[in-house]
Amino acid sequence: MMNTTFKNKLHSLLLPSLLFTLLFTSCSSDDADVILPVPTISEVEIGLGNNEIGVVGRDFHFNAEILAGDKIDLVTIQFRQRSEETYSEAWSYEIIWDDYKGVKNATVHKHFDIPMDAIEGNYDLVITISDENGTLLEEVRNVTIYLPEHLPVDPQLLEFTVAARSDSYRVLYIHSLGGYRDPETLEYGNYNVYIDKGETLDASVNLGGLKDDGVVYMLLINKKNQHKPESISSIDFSKVVVIDVFEHTALEQTERWSNIHYERPNFPDISRLLVGASVDNNMPTPSPISDLKAWESGTYYVGFIYKNTTHNIELFQYMELSLNF
Repeated sequence: MMNTTFKNKLHSLLLPSLLFTLLFTSCSSDDADVILPVPTISEVEIGLGNNEIGVVGRDFHFNAEILAGDKIDLVTIQFRQRSEETYSEAWSYEIIWDDYKGVKNATVHKHFDIPMDAIEGNYDLVITISDENGTLLEEVRNVTIYLPEHLPVDPQLLEFTVAARSDSYRVLYIHSLGGYRDPETLEYGNYNVYIDKGETLDASVNLGGLKDDGVVYMLLINKKNQHKPESISSIDFSKVVVIDVFEHTALEQTERWSNIHYERPNFPDISRLLVGASVDNNMPTPSPISDLKAWESGTYYVGFIYKNTTHNIELFQYMELSLNF
């Protein structure tokens, strides 16, 4: 009888311990099987117009849409030399952005200068997304770094002018003179400028260092539409009023080229836009100025985007004005 009682007590002591061991083992196994969600990346753009080109000492464009597994911790990009390539010397460059920390998704749109000590060549651009849950995403893209003098073509902004025409000619902006012109003092600087309903918007650009084939778009965009394209491929024509489109083909190297060209058909009307017009100057077919583009009072961007279509190199600039309608 005492032996039976001892066995029962032993069984009572061992059973909970066994159950705990089994439960702990099961939980540990479950923990080991947990797969944490990793970040994802899309709509990556490397260089202006996604041309995968960087120029020493000049602005570089980077864009990406990021969705975290949990929340974003850090976003890092690194220019890394390739083992199979030959370079004049070793060089690498890394940027870490923590301004997206703690958010689930973000549009990473950055501009920065390629350092002056950068070495020409073909590079891996390594994009790393660190998640707060401990996971990482690494994506590698191509980028070629040039010295300016070694670019196949090097478009340069010589002049960008915006004016309002009615019974008189009123200059609003001249790039080379310091920007906006004060309507009262006629001095140039950071002034507020405007155009009224019934006036004609006149925008012109002069570019240098061009050759072969290219096209320029002169644009008017309502700022409320939150659209400020930096490349022709990114233009949303449902939000953009086209002031002018002008192309060059088989152009020999030139020091100056402009959309103000007196031999153009229908010039100068083709390069101007009446504030209140029903259609714009898009080519080959003008687009109605309606819906998101409908005329209304507000702040507008006026700008140009030039693309050398032969060499896939682009250039852009914008100014702002108030439109009274």
